[in-house]
Amino acid sequence: MSEPDSSRLVACLADIERHVSDNGWDQPARLFALVTTASLLELEPQLRGRVPEAMPDALTAIEQENFAAGNDVFDRLAGIYWPETVDGAAIAMERSFLPPEFEDEIPEEVDAAVDFVRKHPKRTDVRVVVGVQRDGTRHGLARLVSNPDDLLGADDLVPGLADALLGTFEGKPQ
Repeated sequence: MSEPDSSRLVACLADIERHVSDNGWDQPARLFALVTTASLLELEPQLRGRVPEAMPDALTAIEQENFAAGNDVFDRLAGIYWPETVDGAAIAMERSFLPPEFEDEIPEEVDAAVDFVRKHPKRTDVRVVVGVQRDGTRHGLARLVSNPDDLLGADDLVPGLADALLGTFEGKPQ
């Protein structure tokens, strides 16, 4: 079996990352439905001329304006179900990380841990944009605040987040 072609997903995620980057850092998580351009224009013909039509099978991102991740983005995603008209989903979010040698110093209590990481001089701030398609194709992009000119990417960049996004296609919430 051949590997799925992720080029249209990667192109869409790069567009999302540029869009999110336009608003700088310190943003909440943002969720996007991904649909083919042809499907979007069929459902919303008034968008003709405002959406590039050169590649009808390209993916177009539609931001879900009312999305709020809350304290646990995984729990929030578990309650989402996309209709058949949605071909994929993506999320853009920022996180701070510490090198592994500081893990033992992180407090157990959640608010204290967040404060500890946020104030630590060795933290790394990163924005990730992770997307999936219904067929299981996945990809992630990352930009470090300390190195904003480089965009890193891989199919398995944030596997847990990609799995959670794929779960939004697996069935209707209870």
